[in-house]
Amino acid sequence: MIAVEGLVKDFGRTRAVAGVSFHVAAGEIMGLLGPNGSGKTTIMRILTGFFPPTAGNVAIDGLDVERHPLAVRERIGYLPENVVLYPDLTVVRFLRFCAEVKGVPASARRARLDEVIAACGLTEVAGKLIGKLSKGYRQRVGIAQAIVHRPRVLILDEPTVGLDPRQIIEIRTLITSLAGSTTVLLSTHILPEVSMTCGRVIIIDYGRIIAEDTALGLTQRVRGSDETRVRVVGPRPEVLAALATVTGVDELREEAATDGAVTVVARSTRGDDVRRDIAALVVGRGWGLVEMRPLAMSLEDLFVRLVRDDRDAAA
Repeated sequence: MIAVEGLVKDFGRTRAVAGVSFHVAAGEIMGLLGPNGSGKTTIMRILTGFFPPTAGNVAIDGLDVERHPLAVRERIGYLPENVVLYPDLTVVRFLRFCAEVKGVPASARRARLDEVIAACGLTEVAGKLIGKLSKGYRQRVGIAQAIVHRPRVLILDEPTVGLDPRQIIEIRTLITSLAGSTTVLLSTHILPEVSMTCGRVIIIDYGRIIAEDTALGLTQRVRGSDETRVRVVGPRPEVLAALATVTGVDELREEAATDGAVTVVARSTRGDDVRRDIAALVVGRGWGLVEMRPLAMSLEDLFVRLVRDDRDAAA
């Protein structure tokens, strides 16, 4: 449904997008995750026809975005990060205007407006001025205008930015309800959004894709970067020196000692399970092994690590 191949976008001498390729299947929700300034919004503006690519190919529903711009725009709904709404119009009048502009037939317009207003949870505020609505309701209106013409593809740029926790849950529920009938690509720098909303995740930094998989798959992919917390009762210098010699331990990070125990996090970057060797070493030295447990890696941990490693490699 969305096909991006070798996408490049330059602004003068600055390369904002550097050879990005990905595909989003029909009915899938894909998350584009990255720090602010990583190139997410630029990619979305190219997909929606606002920016021409410097190089590469972009197709929506089999149509090239540059060669068939009008046909592509008929097939997409777009919620920019800062959606422009008309504050002096009521919700229903604004959505009626959007339906007219986007070609919803007059005979089907009223039924479609009722359907969209209900689906987006706007029934209670349909007659209110948009300028009087809360941020959460305005965001709902933004999504409603994006889906009023039944687009095959929905592109959402930071759909939950600036919302409170309750509003975020409501918008998240609305987005997931669209899965199956609509292909959704959403960008965000808010990590829980991708893990709770998206089937697959692309992590982007400096305009390049540094990882692509399901949230679970990404975590499993870096199991080779597992960390193990170890607490040992023994002489600190000797404990640290000995643990550093364990095969598979590539990095030791000391943490604040608790209850007199030396506390370190041992990191393995090659997938080695170092627990057995650590235990044998500690027992063999006659020290006390107070604790040894693997540290679970959250999506946030993974994101930080992937971005850090990518930037270290580029330095």
